[in-house]
Amino acid sequence: MTGASPGSSRLIATVDALRLALAESPDVLSFTLGGTIDEETAAAAEAYGVPREFLDFCRVLDGASCGPSVRLFGLEEAEETQFYCEPVIDSPLELSPEKLFCIGMINQAAVFLDRAGGGVLGALDIGADWPDAERFEQLAPGLETFFLERLATEEYVRLASIDDESAEYDDWLKLLRRAGLAG
Repeated sequence: MTGASPGSSRLIATVDALRLALAESPDVLSFTLGGTIDEETAAAAEAYGVPREFLDFCRVLDGASCGPSVRLFGLEEAEETQFYCEPVIDSPLELSPEKLFCIGMINQAAVFLDRAGGGVLGALDIGADWPDAERFEQLAPGLETFFLERLATEEYVRLASIDDESAEYDDWLKLLRRAGLAG
């Protein structure tokens, strides 16, 4: 990683800890963590309207499969899933590709980056019925914060609705614990 690459030192350190834990964990699925994107790929994607905040994040971590119910898209997958931003008939949500960029899924609910304010938005409480929600909840003020405070901590257990019985089988939780990010 060059010194000019976006991403806070905390994000870089967290991802490095996760990569090290993954390298030392043959029992954890290797596709749990995505790679990184290069500057040329980021510039081309930005020219096609991908938000800079998402691209900056992908320069450090290009997606993460955080268990069976939580996925943070990498660039390629995100580009293929923007149909979630399209308006839905009878949905009270203000869905619009000009306003939102889909960055992942949690419990079958789409998670979005607000293009104007940079916040991470979702209607997670109703899962696959998320288009029926009255409004989006702000999950974090930005993508980096969302990852660091919601996905790379013990908070992941609540967000992913993991119970005590399934916790021992969750690869992301194993990885967080082995990286020293969750208890």
